[in-house]
Amino acid sequence: MTRQEEPHDIGRSDTDAFRAGARLNRVLLVVTAVALAAGGAAWLAGAPRVADACWAAGTVAAVAPGIGWVLAALRRGRAGVDLIAVLALGGTLAVGEYLAGALIALMLATGRALESAAGRRATRDLRALLAHVPRVARLRSGTRVREVPLEEVVAGDLLVVGPGETVPVDGEVVGADATLDESVLSGESEHLVRRHGERVRSGAVNAGGAFDVRASATARESTYAELVRLARRASAESAPVVRLADRFAAWFLPLSVAAAGLAWLISGSAVRAVAVLVVATPCPLLLAAPVAVVSGISRAARRGVVFRDGGALERLGRVRTLLLDKTGTLTTGRPRVTEAVAAPGWRSAEVLRLAASVDRYSPHALARAIVAQAQARGLELSAPREAEEVPGRGATALVEGRRTAVGRHEGPDLPGWARTVRGRAVLEGATVSWLTVEGAVVGAVLLRDPLRPDAPRTVRRLRAAGIPRLLMLTGDRAEPAREVAAVLGLDGFRTEQTPADKAAVVRAERDRAVTAMVGDGVNDAPALAVADVGVAMGARGSTASSEVADAVLTTDRVDRLADAVTIAERSRRIAVQSAAGGMILSLAAMVAAGLGLPPAAGALLQEGIDVAVILNALRALRPGPARTPEVPPATADLLHRFAAEHDALRDILEAVRDAADRLSDAPGPDATEAVRQVSRLLSERLLPHEDAEEHQLYPALADPLGGPEATATMSRAHAEIARLSRRVAAHLALTGPDGALRPDQLDDLRACLYGLHTVLRLHFLQEEENYFTLAP
Repeated sequence: MTRQEEPHDIGRSDTDAFRAGARLNRVLLVVTAVALAAGGAAWLAGAPRVADACWAAGTVAAVAPGIGWVLAALRRGRAGVDLIAVLALGGTLAVGEYLAGALIALMLATGRALESAAGRRATRDLRALLAHVPRVARLRSGTRVREVPLEEVVAGDLLVVGPGETVPVDGEVVGADATLDESVLSGESEHLVRRHGERVRSGAVNAGGAFDVRASATARESTYAELVRLARRASAESAPVVRLADRFAAWFLPLSVAAAGLAWLISGSAVRAVAVLVVATPCPLLLAAPVAVVSGISRAARRGVVFRDGGALERLGRVRTLLLDKTGTLTTGRPRVTEAVAAPGWRSAEVLRLAASVDRYSPHALARAIVAQAQARGLELSAPREAEEVPGRGATALVEGRRTAVGRHEGPDLPGWARTVRGRAVLEGATVSWLTVEGAVVGAVLLRDPLRPDAPRTVRRLRAAGIPRLLMLTGDRAEPAREVAAVLGLDGFRTEQTPADKAAVVRAERDRAVTAMVGDGVNDAPALAVADVGVAMGARGSTASSEVADAVLTTDRVDRLADAVTIAERSRRIAVQSAAGGMILSLAAMVAAGLGLPPAAGALLQEGIDVAVILNALRALRPGPARTPEVPPATADLLHRFAAEHDALRDILEAVRDAADRLSDAPGPDATEAVRQVSRLLSERLLPHEDAEEHQLYPALADPLGGPEATATMSRAHAEIARLSRRVAAHLALTGPDGALRPDQLDDLRACLYGLHTVLRLHFLQEEENYFTLAP
């Protein structure tokens, strides 16, 4: 690792400067408050000289920091609101209005302390990203393997990458296949197999057995080093936001100075000029924005959103383009079994049970998903013997005395039913794990990374919050990305994006409008850092993405993003309202001061204005108009209950589809028995669930959703599900004495089953997206 890549160097000077400034603000607040209180006590005790000395000391204490803040602003090309306060402090000292000076000093210190409270809560370093940078490589020389510093690796070296190790440099696989986790680079959770001669990128993690790689570049020229440099450069490009108050100061500052000069010119009294500056001291500017921002940050934290600084909250309130990562952000980021398909003569439940038995002790992500689904359905798994896992191909074991395998299929051509499954998987963007028993393909388990149930509602709320442009960036293929974008109604998507590609897209969008980027992986870190606002999914996302982000969602719910945008927009609006209202009142007070209002009275009047401004700004603490219905605890319990029942009923959807397929392939006794089994599942499990929803859940939702009409369309779906279920049962009742289906029944029965499967699938999705996501 080169010197400039040391993790502890990233952002250290910025952090030290921020902490020093925060300490100064706290000390100044204490000093000015004590000086004002001591002077008040002395004045009450009949010691006016001591009182003036205390107030003067408090005023002087604020002058030096104030001058420093003004000079710092001038160096950045801005004359901020602090300049009026410094002029007022100097004026009160010059004309002997020490009480007014002490009051201004306290107001200045209070505003600064509040602004510090809205400041950064963490440094923007990339320690987690840099922690993955390999420091050494294992060089193979003949039969010897030795560790060498990473900087010594050159193109052509043969390196060994052990299990769990990070590929140190770009290169090509030599010999054994490599099973790689490239989620750091692409954000996609699925493991990839790279064969002999195929290219591998540095930063990928070996998820299988040891393999050799022939280096094609040095460490500095490799992919992961570029990712590190890109993220560091992007972080450096994120300039501090200009304080909201300074935007008002652009016109209020010259107006105040001109008014003070005019009052002096007309009255001939410097005291009147000082009085104008006192009431013109922009405490509404100093206080309104920090109070509203701190209140917004506090409100967001209660909703599971942590902002790193007040500037991030203010910028998020102005966002007009939002870029979203797919995997782990819009989708769950974890593979899930969508269907288990059985060969003729087999049952889908048996296919899932055997597959889970083989994968029972496998650490692979797909294996864990299969086992979890089998356990959720209450299937009893068998203990595998002689289990063996071949990285990139799957697992084999003796299960109940038969050699059983789960994973890729590399044998002869697939039978017809399996080719249908393979085609369906391609269309749905699913991964297939084939189940073979004694060499024969007997089933398939389809898995995919499902859309988050709260994603559609989130997109709708983001539109309602005033964000007109929503785009998706993903390292995934075009087919699954297109489906996600279509379901959510996004304005566009980019596929097969590298970290550099994502950062380039963010830069291009940022040139057109204020842009936010939302992601969860290390590969998203450069894009998060270069965006005007970077938002990280912090609950299960990478530490690196959280550390470069301006805001972090601490709960594993993407709908908190919509909460963050809504809170940011409302807090910014309240800050602007408070500052503008305060300025109008200050203008009126300036007129009164020009007509003879004493400086001390003007300072007290300004304090009254400040109180009004602060009270208005504190409205940001309260929730705004509800965008999402709030459900009572009892209703939330019902939602959790029926959501769990949905998970338990998914095998019925598979059984309905399987029975329809069997009727299409071979409408014989096995197909008829499959239909009978479906009819029993419908009457014994599914229809009671639908009836309970209709009579328990929907009435409970009527009040939060605004009336029973809100669930009317879903009730109609319940009626259709019941109708189709009765129609299936009626067909079975019409079978002949031998129990066989008549040929004239097949077309209608197939239509009923396929229609029922479609209605059930859509109905489940609608309930999960529209109702179940209401539960906290």
